[in-house]
Amino acid sequence: MGTNYLGFKDLIVFKTSYFLAKKIFELSKSFPKEEKYSLTDQIRRSSRSISVNISEAWSFRAYSKSFINKLTVSYGEMSETKVWLDFARDHDYISDEDYRKLYDKYDEVGKMLNSMINHPEKFCYSK
Repeated sequence: MGTNYLGFKDLIVFKTSYFLAKKIFELSKSFPKEEKYSLTDQIRRSSRSISVNISEAWSFRAYSKSFINKLTVSYGEMSETKVWLDFARDHDYISDEDYRKLYDKYDEVGKMLNSMINHPEKFCYSK
């Protein structure tokens, strides 16, 4: 598969979701200790799961239904992360500015995932 081979790490949706998960990890370091096993763990898990499921979807490109399924799971994790962001903002763990930046970027991720889900033929080599 030569140098022009596109892998999941080359996808903008992967790069963006991966970057956002790293950003959430850094921001969540300042969350209160009592949130360690709830909000902190949950937002880290769901934010990381987005890019992880994109990578899994990529490995299922021979099976468009499986590809779509994994992207749908990724979309669900993105939605969950946005709710955890709501909690973090509402408890003043993150600033309104950080919240808005992250929320808007997750909206972009959602649009990209929706496009991939609705047009798997652009990515899959199955029927």
